[in-house]
Amino acid sequence: MFNDIGALELVTIVVLAILIFGPDKLPKVIQDVSGMIRKLRSFSDSAKQDIRSELGPEFKDFEFEDLNPKTFIRKQLTENEDLKEIRSSFDLRKELNDVTDAVNSKDAAPAPAAPATPAASTGPDLLKKPSAPAPETRTPFDADAT
Repeated sequence: MFNDIGALELVTIVVLAILIFGPDKLPKVIQDVSGMIRKLRSFSDSAKQDIRSELGPEFKDFEFEDLNPKTFIRKQLTENEDLKEIRSSFDLRKELNDVTDAVNSKDAAPAPAAPATPAASTGPDLLKKPSAPAPETRTPFDADAT
């Protein structure tokens, strides 16, 4: 519950509690807060038990933590036998080395040359720099509009 509170935050909370409640009332406040937390936990546990009993025997292994999407996905990925088989058969390092060797290979066949004439190509020549439009066909620049 409080896994992300550091030492400095804890000291700050204690100092603020002493300043707000005073050293006389602080033990009573701590008792009240801890009692409230115990009641909330018991209420939560009884609600979970009621829900499990209402769901029936087919949901006997149901865990409320599984409703968290991260936990659900992690559980499905680790318990699925088909995925375990796929994961064990796939070697990422080998695949990357094969691709690297294919890219860096000296004896690979050269890539086919591009067509020599622009008329033979099916689209515009993207390597050729487009010519600038004539000054009279340019749209006028309006400094007030920008």
